[in-house]
Amino acid sequence: MMKKRLISLSLVTAMAGSLAACGGGAATDTTAAPAGDTTAAASSEAESTVAAAEGQTVLKWAMWDKDLTVYYQPLIDAYEAAHPDVKIEMVDLGSSDYQTVLATQLTGSGSDFDVVAVKDVPGYTTLVNKGVLEPLDDYIAKDGVDLTAYKGLTDQIKVDDKLYELPFRSDFWVLFYNKDIFDAAGVDYPTNDMTFEQYDALARSVTNDTPGQEVYGAHYHTWRSAVQLFGILDGKHSIIDGSYDFLKPYYEMVLAEQEDGVCQDYATLKTSNLHYSGAFSQGNVAMMNMGTWFIATLIEKVKSGEYADCANWGMVKYPHAEGVEPGSTLATITSLAIPTSAKNKDMSWDFVKFVCGEEGADILASTGTIPAIMTDDIANMVASIEGFPADDTSKDALQTSNLYLEMPVHAKSSEMETVLNEAHDNIMSGNSTIDEGIADMNEKISAILAE
Repeated sequence: MMKKRLISLSLVTAMAGSLAACGGGAATDTTAAPAGDTTAAASSEAESTVAAAEGQTVLKWAMWDKDLTVYYQPLIDAYEAAHPDVKIEMVDLGSSDYQTVLATQLTGSGSDFDVVAVKDVPGYTTLVNKGVLEPLDDYIAKDGVDLTAYKGLTDQIKVDDKLYELPFRSDFWVLFYNKDIFDAAGVDYPTNDMTFEQYDALARSVTNDTPGQEVYGAHYHTWRSAVQLFGILDGKHSIIDGSYDFLKPYYEMVLAEQEDGVCQDYATLKTSNLHYSGAFSQGNVAMMNMGTWFIATLIEKVKSGEYADCANWGMVKYPHAEGVEPGSTLATITSLAIPTSAKNKDMSWDFVKFVCGEEGADILASTGTIPAIMTDDIANMVASIEGFPADDTSKDALQTSNLYLEMPVHAKSSEMETVLNEAHDNIMSGNSTIDEGIADMNEKISAILAE
């Protein structure tokens, strides 16, 4: 195991460029994730070469945003130092159309990639369906890789009970809060073990609807994931079930909060296009559910003085239903896979295992990136960033129990996403009742599943 490194102050800005939200009704946090230059990226494979010494094997790694992502080179440097007979060549396929370009190259005759990064679940499903990814199960069994370290994520990305990728990055949802609002109200801070009933009561206890002095106890961004995915934290339901009656209590809670002024009006947020970071930074939002990608933005903007009204922030684990284990939350992942066309599969697997294992996780954390594996040591490393809250509760919020993908693996996930987004918009804006919206989801998703 390589020696763990503390995070330097200079990495905070780089961290902001490495964290992004994706999938499940969420969207990229444009304040934290700059897009790469994709103009020349598609042709970069032919131009990208590394100098290999005699006897060295070159592994070609397909990824995006090579020059904007802080963790690629440290991962490569560490692996090459431990494996002097291997050189890793990065091939940047660009960011915006990465999965499309990757699928095109892997299904063509000219690809010689040994390892590929997989950006999202729909892209992963496409590659598996095209038969261009190697199953990893035999490698995992041979080397005794402990999949429990991924806290349920690997079970959710199996296709026909086979695993074709391993996660190395994972952002997950937490509850951010403004300590100053709770201090002013004389109310205790949120905790790492709150039921939805306790969370709702806490949000109401700090709400102030006095005109000109409004304080919102909670804030929900307009993504469907901010409301709908509360319902899958019990592990009994999935957003692709085809039956959505389980969502009703969560819509009832949020719409009641909206009616009582506990949270801002959805239609107003939609019309104004208010970004969640803008809402929280105004200093009148007590709690906001959002992904860990927002940590980087908060640290950077507070340090610059731009977010002075929420500088005293903290975070806790996601609220949960009665009887559900605290720390159960939603996740987005970035993974590595081996193409079926790879010429050095055993060596490719060794690199995948390194990046996606604890050694890779240490390196990712040292660059301010949230790894798929979160141990106590790695959590300590992330929490050591200057600007991360000093309280133990915020640090403990980095440790999760059960992670559920925002959008699970399914061949028709894109079609279902459209239906779920439309129904969410209609319910939250009052164009339909909760029952009507859920009936619409049940009918349309069932039809898609039946096709």
